[in-house]
Amino acid sequence: MNEFSVVCRVLGTLFYRQPQDPLLVPLFTLIQEGKLQQHWPLEQDELLTRLQQGCDVNLLSADFNAMFVGGECSVPPFRSAYVEGASEAQVRTFLQQRGMPLGEAPADHFGSLLLAASWLEDQSQEDEAQAQITLFDDYLLPWCGRFLGKVEAHSTTGFYRTLALLAREAIQAMRDELAEYEQDEDAEPGEEQA
Repeated sequence: MNEFSVVCRVLGTLFYRQPQDPLLVPLFTLIQEGKLQQHWPLEQDELLTRLQQGCDVNLLSADFNAMFVGGECSVPPFRSAYVEGASEAQVRTFLQQRGMPLGEAPADHFGSLLLAASWLEDQSQEDEAQAQITLFDDYLLPWCGRFLGKVEAHSTTGFYRTLALLAREAIQAMRDELAEYEQDEDAEPGEEQA
C-alpha cells in the first residue's frame, strides 16, 4: 500500500467508522502511542501530536454520533447534503464503473469517498490516476471544505477539530500530487516528438 492510499485509508476510516468500532482499535492504539507519525507520509507532525492528545475514545463516541449519525446530526457527512442537485447514485455509478464493490451504505459519505480513493490507488488500473482526479474534482473537492469547516465548528472534542484540519491539508496535498501526475502525462507526448 503506497503513501497516498495510507492517508486516504486512515482519514476515511476515522470519518466513516464509529470510534468504538473494534476495527479501529489498532488505529487508535497507533494514534494514542504516538506511532502514527512513523507511517504518515505528510509533514503534519504537529497535527498528529494534537490528534494523539485528544484521543479519548469514550468522549469521541458522543461527538461522532452528534455530528454524523441520524437525521438530527449537526454535520451531515454526505455529498448530497452540500452539492445542489447531487445524488448518491452519481457517486455509486462512478465507483461501480471502476469495479469497486459497494454495499448498501451510501456511497457519497465523506469517509467512504476517501476509502474509495484508497481503493482506486490500490487497484492500479491504467486510468487509476484519472479516476482519482475525477473522484477528487467532481465528488470530493466541491464540498469537502464546507463539510470540514462544519466539523471544526460543531466538534466538542479537539480530536475531530484536529482531524478536520489534518484532512483539509492532506486532501490538498494529495490533489497537488495528482496535478503533478497530470502535468507529467501532458508533457510526455511533446517529449516523444522532440
